[in-house]
Amino acid sequence: MTVLRQRMTEDMQVRNLSPHTQASYLQQVSLFARYFRMSPDALTPEHIRTYQIYLTNEKRLAPNSIHTAVAALRFLCRITLKEDWTFGEDIPLPKKPQKLPVVLSPEEVVHFLSCVDCNKHRVILTTCYAAGLRISEAVRLKAAAIDSARMVVRVEQGKSRKDRYVMLSPMLLEILRSYWIAVRPKEWLFPGIHDDRPITKDAVEAACQKGASVVRSL
Repeated sequence: MTVLRQRMTEDMQVRNLSPHTQASYLQQVSLFARYFRMSPDALTPEHIRTYQIYLTNEKRLAPNSIHTAVAALRFLCRITLKEDWTFGEDIPLPKKPQKLPVVLSPEEVVHFLSCVDCNKHRVILTTCYAAGLRISEAVRLKAAAIDSARMVVRVEQGKSRKDRYVMLSPMLLEILRSYWIAVRPKEWLFPGIHDDRPITKDAVEAACQKGASVVRSL
């Protein structure tokens, strides 16, 4: 690991950036340096501008992907290299298109969930829908997080690495009780192959995609 990479990693760690963000930022900086075949600390705003044009016109990346690359370069220059640039002008962030999310009706949600063949995956996705959780949050729920006395679910280290409570509906509670009786989970509410680890986000997303493909084929 280079000195610059180590320093940037430490800068991200002390600011408590998530491991996913850290890995993404390091990858983006590496791709940027590889494109110019130069160390990142020798690059200028003009190099960054050229790289943004390359990502937009040649790589044809989506605005979200370009946004991630630029955010990584901003962090590198502003925090790690302590460059005194006018970042809004020298390294502008691309505008993201504003799109309304697709909202399913309750009947469509029930139909979709019925197309998910694995009961554990179906319960996880039901929990996401009923409690308003991300898949990454649902898979890391602990068995003790379900508080039936106060009718809440404790979500630990969710978005922005914050803990919070969400409401637990009576219907979701009954679904989780039936699931618990059948599975008897220990630490993790939704264990993976090994009981000491939660099921992976990728496994649930794959089940979600499979369920969606079944719905489309009907």
